[in-house]
Amino acid sequence: MSVTLRQLEVLVGVVEQGGFGAAADHLQMSQSAVSHALASLEQVTGAPLVQRAPVIAPTPLGDTVLTHARSVLASVRSLEAAVDQHHDRAATGTVRLGAGVTVSHRLVPDLLRRWRAELPGLDIRLFEGGDDELEVWLATGAIDAAVLVADVPVQAGAAVLAHDDFRAVLRADHPLAGVDRISLHDLLEDPLLASTAGCEPQIRAIHDMADAPYAPAQRVHETSTLLGMVEAGLGVAIMPSLAQTMLNEDLVMVQLDPCLKRTLVLTGPSARPWHPGVARMCHIAEHSGAEG
Repeated sequence: MSVTLRQLEVLVGVVEQGGFGAAADHLQMSQSAVSHALASLEQVTGAPLVQRAPVIAPTPLGDTVLTHARSVLASVRSLEAAVDQHHDRAATGTVRLGAGVTVSHRLVPDLLRRWRAELPGLDIRLFEGGDDELEVWLATGAIDAAVLVADVPVQAGAAVLAHDDFRAVLRADHPLAGVDRISLHDLLEDPLLASTAGCEPQIRAIHDMADAPYAPAQRVHETSTLLGMVEAGLGVAIMPSLAQTMLNEDLVMVQLDPCLKRTLVLTGPSARPWHPGVARMCHIAEHSGAEG
């Protein structure tokens, strides 16, 4: 097989941008050149890689090729950056950063400001996802760095960003809203509203610690939907304390017993060399000080 980097860039671009025109704009190519590059790649692979209608979507073979394409392109980005670093050139290029919703809301904006000031040539693009998605994206090269719940010990080079714990989210007029700490068992009569976008394994763990059944009345993906349901009086939720700033005046967050804490780290992939820009980002983040 004779596959070019440009063909792989086009495949990833068409899928991620959701169309040929958008991919052409993103890659600074003509739309006809994008179409030709993808058609040439499909000729090499012997089968369609992208479904054109009714919406753009990868075929089963396309999914397989995408996994390899993202890994190859991530390695090339890292290689180019490593060469620039060897020649003492300023950090340039694109770094793809993955983070969960609460982390993106609370921690990422200040970090982006710091990185922009100290690494002005680096284009850092944020991708939001759940914890399980972030780990897959990082492993396959869809992203170059991610904010993850820390393993023990923390991977060498990773930066500890924050320490927080999981708390109950209630309406401000809930009978338990004014107490300092709530036992999980005191909430079992309230419908539990759970998010599938991340943190569900930790919430299950809290129930296991309390020897309480985990039986959510509703499971939704979007954090905003979850908070809206609590505000509407449809139940209670359990969220990381970092989400405190996402609550409006009608909602309160109360410490929970049992208490489950977590550590969040900025890290690169474990199975391939890091993009040098990620190492610099971790160094800046580490010296910015963690929240807790």
